[in-house]
Amino acid sequence: MPASKGIKGNTLRVYLHLVKNGPCELREVQRAVALSTASLASYHLGRLVVSGFAKQDELGRYVATNESPVEILEGYSRIGPAIVPQLFFFTVLFTILTLFFSYEVLTFSSYAAYLVATSFATVGALWYETSRLWRKLVGE
Repeated sequence: MPASKGIKGNTLRVYLHLVKNGPCELREVQRAVALSTASLASYHLGRLVVSGFAKQDELGRYVATNESPVEILEGYSRIGPAIVPQLFFFTVLFTILTLFFSYEVLTFSSYAAYLVATSFATVGALWYETSRLWRKLVGE
């Protein structure tokens, strides 16, 4: 079992905060991730340190390590400070294509309405899955 399997929930949220914001102090992590106590933040940071996904620098701040395995963020892409589901890009692309071709196809034939309805259903499913992955990422 890979070590990244244990990184989920609040521990994953703490890790993502470190990835997005760089070196952070304990109280800063506690406030940013909305943990009730500093000891809870310390617990999650400790799990990350023991697993090798974070370390403390010489000033006592916590920072995500570059050696973190890809499995933690599997299915997500990092764009600058933002982390987004990879499915988001396909969803946006197919939404634009569906809207464009729906307008174009409906002017040619009557059976196109079924094609348009199917395309909208597929795009709806893509948006649902993308939002589900996004909620998982932010811990809602």
